[in-house]
Amino acid sequence: MNSRAAYVYGYTIRAIRLTSMRLQARVSSVCLLAFCSALVWAEDFGLDLKTILQIAERNNLELRVARQQRAIAVAGITVAKQFINPTVTASVSRDAPHEGVLLGETFEWGGKRGKRIAIAREEQKATEIDIGILERQIRQRTREAFYRVLWSREQTGQAKAALDLATRIRDVVNERYQLGDVAQLEVIQAEVEWARTAAEYQVAQQTQKTADAQFAALLSRPLETPIDLRGALADIPQRPQQQAIVDTALRSNAELQKTTQDLQVEQRRLELARAQRIPNLDVQAGVDLNAPHDYRVGPRGQIGMQLPLLYRGQGEIAQSNARLELLRLTLEAQKTLATAEGLSAYFDYLAKAQEAEQYRANIVPQSVHLEDMAEESYRAGKSNLLTLIDVQRKLNETRKAYLDSLLAAQSAFAALEESVGTALD
Repeated sequence: MNSRAAYVYGYTIRAIRLTSMRLQARVSSVCLLAFCSALVWAEDFGLDLKTILQIAERNNLELRVARQQRAIAVAGITVAKQFINPTVTASVSRDAPHEGVLLGETFEWGGKRGKRIAIAREEQKATEIDIGILERQIRQRTREAFYRVLWSREQTGQAKAALDLATRIRDVVNERYQLGDVAQLEVIQAEVEWARTAAEYQVAQQTQKTADAQFAALLSRPLETPIDLRGALADIPQRPQQQAIVDTALRSNAELQKTTQDLQVEQRRLELARAQRIPNLDVQAGVDLNAPHDYRVGPRGQIGMQLPLLYRGQGEIAQSNARLELLRLTLEAQKTLATAEGLSAYFDYLAKAQEAEQYRANIVPQSVHLEDMAEESYRAGKSNLLTLIDVQRKLNETRKAYLDSLLAAQSAFAALEESVGTALD
């Protein structure tokens, strides 16, 4: 009866385990399917800025190379933890005793090994700060490249609209020429303007391809395949508070972080330099062998220590103190410079964002209205073709300037993020 119960119990346990494994497999499949579905959805509907920044942080080759420095820093800690190897000395002599063996070990005093480990750990933190600085630089470059691609596509669309407008004007001129209302000179002028606009459209297309290739290279993607993006060049980020910019710059500025960490590393080096003045203790123990008429085996030992009489590491300590003073002064100067750079980038962003808003709200609508009036006036025969062409060119230039102002505002915001050392949206 007991064996049957044990058999039933074991069978039940195996059944439960099998059911659990099947359930885990199904859950994993569902999670994988959901993840793949999210990727497919993102690719189908375009990648937004947030997704692009995540892809750049994960796939950028410069970042992947820099992150390999972590392994070097960890190996440096392992090296610092090493102990001094013992030494074995064997001797053979014609004099008695004829043979001897000594085992020696060096003992470090003053906590030298611990201080070397502290230096290695501070250097590891410095490596992490360098990686973080590069991550913020890649974020800035990725953000600028994202909006540059949108800008190039908007410029291509604007060039296409200008070409369509030039085509319409050319058709109107041809109609009026057929009716005998204008001279052939205006037909030639319209053809020349259409050819110039067509050339600008071709240049815009090539500029777009260049921006797409540079953006793909930044994300480590195929250069020949344009990336479908989801976003608008006119989505200007909200203005951050001025005091928040100052506080964030003093807390997260890249140069401040690096100098502060360099100061910590140098302080650890000063501690090691002071500890190096304490001499190490060399201890040896062994036996002498084969001394006829006296002994066959005899113990032997000796202790050695370097006397710090002529040199006590004063040069290294003075050099480290000088570096510390230099780093302290540099840190104070960088605090002022970080605040100034943060405010400069902040006001630059405000100015460019306001310029883009002026174009959007006033300049572009008025230029469009002026072009419509000029076209109606030409159709009615109240103005000549040169006036219409001049108004059309000014409208195209205004639209291009508006797109340039939007890109400048986006680039200024990316520079502001880089200056303060953290994301602001």
